[in-house]
Amino acid sequence: MDTAVTEPLLRVEEIRKEFVGKGRDSSVVALQGVTLSVDEGEIVCVVGPSGCGKTTLLNLLAGFERPSGGRALFRGADIVRPGPERGVVFQQAALFPWLSAVDNIEFGLKEKRLSRAARRAQARRYLELVRLGHAGDRLPAALSGGMRQRVALARALANGAAVLLLDEPFAALDSQTKAQMQAELLRIWAETGTTMVLITHSIDEAVLLADRIVVMAPDPGRVTAVIDVDLKRPRDDTSVPFNDLKRVLKSMIAENLPDSPAA
Repeated sequence: MDTAVTEPLLRVEEIRKEFVGKGRDSSVVALQGVTLSVDEGEIVCVVGPSGCGKTTLLNLLAGFERPSGGRALFRGADIVRPGPERGVVFQQAALFPWLSAVDNIEFGLKEKRLSRAARRAQARRYLELVRLGHAGDRLPAALSGGMRQRVALARALANGAAVLLLDEPFAALDSQTKAQMQAELLRIWAETGTTMVLITHSIDEAVLLADRIVVMAPDPGRVTAVIDVDLKRPRDDTSVPFNDLKRVLKSMIAENLPDSPAA
């Protein structure tokens, strides 16, 4: 019998992150004792109140920050710097405003030593994946907020991302566009199988998208629960199971707020 254990795509082990200020008492422990793994092909959403270290955790996985203690690993190797295999999508799309949509995607491919024709073909292919093949020649200013975020997704995927690290990517969008982008993200995940780790303040978004939900609490930032979401897709946000899980998550988060009577 095959007893081989599959290595998680991402793993953090007893992560501690401390930000040291200039004053004697100005140091802040943003994360303490965080252990977590993410398997290939999963969508993992991280929820919790402001100040619980969600974005710090994502920055460690991206390689933007180094841990003060513990380890952050990608396919078993320590994460020491950013890399194209870990594509990051921010709340704002961060596109070059002077480049067209297709040129923004193509820009990151120049380091791969592809020919100009190959770069352009790959950029166009990922524009088609995010359903923007018709808008490749438009500048970012001529794109809606949702379209700019789709270009950002295409750029990360075109660069060879095995995992997308998404830091509240839809928070700045109106509710209708946000719902459309959530559906687009699930479609892209279904078509590509790309692993995704998404930071969100929205419990609804987490229940809608995630295979697993990581619940964090502040002071210091830590993981208090990891919940498997056993709801079939597509998910109905009006259903009883959907809203039962929302209530459980809201209660978990409220219990760990500093001013909570239960804290």
